[in-house]
Amino acid sequence: MPREGTIYIVINMKPSAGWGLYPVVEAQIDHPRYLEDLVALARKGEPLLAQGNCRSYGDACLYTRVASALALEHLLEFDPHQGRLRAQAGITLDSLLRFCVPRGFFLPVTPGTKFPTLGGCIAADVHGKNHHRDGAIGRFVEELEMVLADGSQVRCSRREHPDLFRATLGGMGLTGIIYAATLRLRPIESSFIQMRTVRTGDFAEACELMSRTRDQYLYSVAWLDCLATGRHLGRSLVMLGNHALAEGREPLRLHSFRQRPVPFHLPGFALNSWSVGAFNTLFYRRQLRRDQERRVHYDPFFYPLDALSDWNRIYGRGGFLQYQFAIPFAGGLDLMREILGRIAASGAGSFLAVLKTFGPEEEGLLSFPLPGYTLALDFPLQGGRIIPFLQELTKLVTRAGGRIYLAKDAILEESDFAAMYPRLEEFLRIKRHYDPHNQFRSCQSDRLGLR
Repeated sequence: MPREGTIYIVINMKPSAGWGLYPVVEAQIDHPRYLEDLVALARKGEPLLAQGNCRSYGDACLYTRVASALALEHLLEFDPHQGRLRAQAGITLDSLLRFCVPRGFFLPVTPGTKFPTLGGCIAADVHGKNHHRDGAIGRFVEELEMVLADGSQVRCSRREHPDLFRATLGGMGLTGIIYAATLRLRPIESSFIQMRTVRTGDFAEACELMSRTRDQYLYSVAWLDCLATGRHLGRSLVMLGNHALAEGREPLRLHSFRQRPVPFHLPGFALNSWSVGAFNTLFYRRQLRRDQERRVHYDPFFYPLDALSDWNRIYGRGGFLQYQFAIPFAGGLDLMREILGRIAASGAGSFLAVLKTFGPEEEGLLSFPLPGYTLALDFPLQGGRIIPFLQELTKLVTRAGGRIYLAKDAILEESDFAAMYPRLEEFLRIKRHYDPHNQFRSCQSDRLGLR
């Protein structure tokens, strides 16, 4: 039962957006500070979404009423012998790194920013540069502590309420409120990565290199020049890495806490095919040698954009779409070439185009990865052409048996979504069991007919 006198702050009707700054929703935001506050909110029976740090890109983190988890940011338990950590869902990856790196541990899976919350990462079942070897973060989650729609508190795992556990990994917060999670960490000797960077001439060469080195490197990712055409289509910088061994009595050094600001939104005309093309050429040629190896700190390897605060302002006040899809290996190379060719011809490509490879499918029923390639691109929202263009690309992805990443989606259509996620009906059966009145919902779930 709620504590007598428990108070949580309510801010009425505040404009809210994800990291892509599109769409913007007027939201009533509750700030629960204790587990009892979550129970009280759930028992009200009103439609609600648990919200993290809004680092997803589209409308998955948005609703007209949200419960912000940011005050639930505490470490609860740590076992240094097993590398097992229990923490509240609102703690950020940044805070987890500050705690675990000096103690000789690292996150088992991390996305490209250290500012999402632990609960948000589990709700999206985030993947990283090591999916081809280790899978998504859900594989390292041992237990979840949740508040359900009737206010009851449950623990779920692969042994206890396994159906709820599978539905919550990648379930986008629609099965209940994650209060805390138990996570296995990765032991490390140093805070450095032994990184190899290879400049490739085209997309096929990048894919061949990443495929050939899958067993040699824990981490692999490629930056693509998505405006290059002809024989240079998809030319890339492929970055491969492993955790470096310690050199002597080297301290386990943390990342810098300072960020350079982007003080204002850039005007819409600043990003065009000429400026992006010029940036891509410079970035592609920044490395003089074709194949280079060096030792780098984990921060620039995993989180290069975190050096800039509010870097999303680069795309202007209208915001941007990050479009990420995955397609199976079979036939994937030809389809990727077609998609890259269409993007290059449109002139709408961005300076952020990131290619990774995926390993086996995840246990989460709505988890994004499937064995194949995944490509993420940014598109400024200028004019009305980009959304229909991306929806056309989505039809190609759907026909190829691919998927769109829900954590970065703002434009997916309901029919394509249903075709992409074959375990959707199983997810809905579990959601209806634990949330029979569809209390936990988001702008995305309403758009996609998840009820």
